[in-house]
Amino acid sequence: MVIWDFFVSNILTQPAYFIGLMVLVGYILLRKPWYESLAGFIKATVGYMILQVGSGGLVSNFRPILVGLKDRFNLSAVVIDPYFGQNAVTAGMERMGRAFTQVMILLLIAFIFNIILVRFKKYTKIRSLFTTGHVQMQQAATAFWLILFCFPQLGNTQILLIMSIVLGLYWAVGSNLTVEISQELTGGAGFCIAHQQMFGLYVFSKLADKIGKKGNSKKLEDIELPGFLSIFNENMVSTSILMTIFFGAILLVLGKPYLVEQGFMNEGANFFFYILTTSLNFAVYLAILQLGVRTFVGELTESFQGISSRLLPGAVPGIDCAAAYGFGSQNAVTIGFLFGALGQFLAIIALIALKSPTIIVAGFVPVFFDNATIAVFANNKGGYKAAMIAPFIAGLCQVFGSAFIAGMVGLSQYGGYLGMWDWAVVWPTFTVVMKNLSYLGLALVVAFLVVIPQIQYRRNKETYFLVTDDYEEYSKIVAKN
Repeated sequence: MVIWDFFVSNILTQPAYFIGLMVLVGYILLRKPWYESLAGFIKATVGYMILQVGSGGLVSNFRPILVGLKDRFNLSAVVIDPYFGQNAVTAGMERMGRAFTQVMILLLIAFIFNIILVRFKKYTKIRSLFTTGHVQMQQAATAFWLILFCFPQLGNTQILLIMSIVLGLYWAVGSNLTVEISQELTGGAGFCIAHQQMFGLYVFSKLADKIGKKGNSKKLEDIELPGFLSIFNENMVSTSILMTIFFGAILLVLGKPYLVEQGFMNEGANFFFYILTTSLNFAVYLAILQLGVRTFVGELTESFQGISSRLLPGAVPGIDCAAAYGFGSQNAVTIGFLFGALGQFLAIIALIALKSPTIIVAGFVPVFFDNATIAVFANNKGGYKAAMIAPFIAGLCQVFGSAFIAGMVGLSQYGGYLGMWDWAVVWPTFTVVMKNLSYLGLALVVAFLVVIPQIQYRRNKETYFLVTDDYEEYSKIVAKN
């Protein structure tokens, strides 16, 4: 456990170093010269750190709005955010007298189970390895609480075994669902998405495909706006203008006195330029994030060939959803954020109007990273209409689903819940089934997860493994059909 704790604390939950380590191991297995392996490690690690700077900047830039909407309107509520969710579980476990180290053990066993499922892909049909360590930690904490809620009578060994099977299957099956859509989005970059909305990406990609075929909807990148609207053809310009309108409206409602009182701006600062700077920083951090993606994805793609050829044949790495932002339409990221926020805000208003016992406060991570990612994939499949409709629906699901499950399992009293799409839709469904049907419900959840890749394989036997082994050939076959 000392060795595992060191690995989790310093590598697994530090995705920059974990990605760097995978690149290093991959290059060593490919028998690259030591200096190329070292260079690959550095580029991958630094690239991911650049991505983290962009992600962190986006979150901190949104903080005045998040705090303001909660405090200014006296909302005592559950914040849907992975970090708030993890803190809520930690507080709950402390009150129950349980050590958080149990979550670390769960993470270890579930991760090993994911590796085993990939190693025996001939039988399991699993092609993806979940490598997003910080997300694994957040999900392990929430899954621990949800499954313990369903089976409170079990001892530590039995409950950890059940948790590891369900969570390991979710990681493997969920990321596996995103393999085809990720390869098609990136042109065969050799990775898939391992994050908080894997089932959501698959569902909304299918929905977007139908929208695209039905409405012949153009993709955002194919739309050339005429006249003065042509300025929106440039991603940086369109993001800056739309965010100025979005941020500006909310900051004006909050007012300068409140922002000064909370320490978000100096009393002598000009309110107009504070709004403008806050809005333009959104475009800055988004550009930084996309630079980080371009820096590390190429190294990861090439190096993982060594791991997939020697250790896990045919496997692809499942990585952070932000990696998708370097592909497809850049405007899809902004569109997804705006329409997802619209869906979330309308759902929150509905909860207040209906006097729900659990009120949700929108966290930035779900409203941006969930919905922006969904929009990128939806746009690739169904064009601009899908890029607007899918995140709007997702925003509604995130709020209503989180309000339901946080109240049901008792996390609402600790002020946080993970709240992203899979954990607002898929996991609440699992929890209800297991709570009401006990071991039969557990068997149904496990069977559901096991059968998904089998169905995927039977539908596309010819191209199922080809999509990761030879994307060019896969594209030719798909084009013919």
